[in-house]
Amino acid sequence: MKINIKSLFLTDNNYQLTSWLFLRGVALIYGIAFLSLAVQITGLAGPNGILPFYQTLNYAYMDNGWYAWFQIPTVFWLDASDVALKMAAYGGVLLAILLFFERWQFGALIGMYILYVSLFHAGDLFLNFQWDTLLMETGFLAIFLVRGGPNKLLIFLLHWLLFRFRFMSGFFKLYNGDPSWLDLKALDYYFETQVLPHAGSWYFHHLPHWMHTGGVLYVFFAELIVPFFIFLPRPFRIAAALITIFTQLLIMANSNHNFVNLLVIVLCIFLLDDRIIARLLPERLRARIQAAKLPKPTRLLKALLGISGVVIFVTSVAVFTSRIAPIHYPDFAKQIFTTARRVGIGHIFHVYGIMQVDRQELEIQGSNDGVNWYPYEFRYKPGPVNKRPPVNIPHQPRLDWMMWFLPPQRDTFWLRLLLERLQEGSPQVLQLFEYNPFEDHPPRYLRVVAYEYQFTTPVEKAATGNWWKRRYLGVFPYVKPRWP
Repeated sequence: MKINIKSLFLTDNNYQLTSWLFLRGVALIYGIAFLSLAVQITGLAGPNGILPFYQTLNYAYMDNGWYAWFQIPTVFWLDASDVALKMAAYGGVLLAILLFFERWQFGALIGMYILYVSLFHAGDLFLNFQWDTLLMETGFLAIFLVRGGPNKLLIFLLHWLLFRFRFMSGFFKLYNGDPSWLDLKALDYYFETQVLPHAGSWYFHHLPHWMHTGGVLYVFFAELIVPFFIFLPRPFRIAAALITIFTQLLIMANSNHNFVNLLVIVLCIFLLDDRIIARLLPERLRARIQAAKLPKPTRLLKALLGISGVVIFVTSVAVFTSRIAPIHYPDFAKQIFTTARRVGIGHIFHVYGIMQVDRQELEIQGSNDGVNWYPYEFRYKPGPVNKRPPVNIPHQPRLDWMMWFLPPQRDTFWLRLLLERLQEGSPQVLQLFEYNPFEDHPPRYLRVVAYEYQFTTPVEKAATGNWWKRRYLGVFPYVKPRWP
């Protein structure tokens, strides 16, 4: 079977409207992600933040010299101050606006990609999430769409990205051997134990058990079977888009997952073609878009897209297979895989591969006398039992999110740094909290206590108005660890 290389770069005229709508979606998600970071990045990575990025860069340069610039690709080598971090985030918002309104699209996409990769490294573990890498690869591929048009190779790479995110998430639910998924009981726990539930989670948690069981079966169908529809004829692709979009809306109704569900919906746009998109756009707008000439890729752009496509495909397959089999790749290949992932492409995905069955919440408390203790309240994570679990979609509160990972990991290095910043009274860190009980001066003592949280029953909620009930476990980390 021969592959016609030239045909891979031919523009597909059936995706002109699709491309326009997709780019508007990319602009929207990029803008949301940058704005979300703008209001918290200094508290996370600024000089007075939890993990000061300038220190990371200094240590890297001391250890590796100029090679460190290659190891940590970021514009913050020039300046990692609070001003620089915020300028990068708000600069990304500005570029997203330009892209949305079809101004300087090519430069805006390159600029946003560079800035998000830079912030990805600056945020360290606070940005080490699968939706961050999903956004970077989406943004990277969108660059070629502006100048090269919707050619077959680019459409395949966008399909491959969506396929990986959906299929791998389902695959690892089974591969990890988690009994909650294998016994079809995962949704008995999920709504209560997920990272940041909202009020909808409470209602979904109290659905009948048979609906939870059916929901798990639906998850396996949507993540293990539907993704293969992406590579089948048009009716199957449309079905994949509709099922996947419905799934994302359903997740948003019961979970706080920031911008990732919206991003997946944007990726589904390329499962549709102009025959469908034309029905969604006003006639005047449709006519204006179709009147514009589709760009033809230059030889240089074809070469860059071809190389990028090979790197993305090979890296993602190699990293996936190395996770499930003892495969050893040559050192030069490993270096390519590592470099690709440093710039946000070729990653694998495994969303909720293991289900938590208990909810353990940590509460930071301060005191001036060692007797009376007062809690720092977070904006979004569970705290007061009568507080309605808030919706934070599409924002991701990175500190609230990371607090969830501490009980099972029990790796407290960054928690110790957080407590140090609170005792210093760092304003950048304190702005990450909803309530600071020590506004005049930092407390003399700090401690972290652990509680087991459970949703109240409908009867308990009707009687007390509380969304949660909790049981004191002790001072963290000297408590029984949450498992898994």
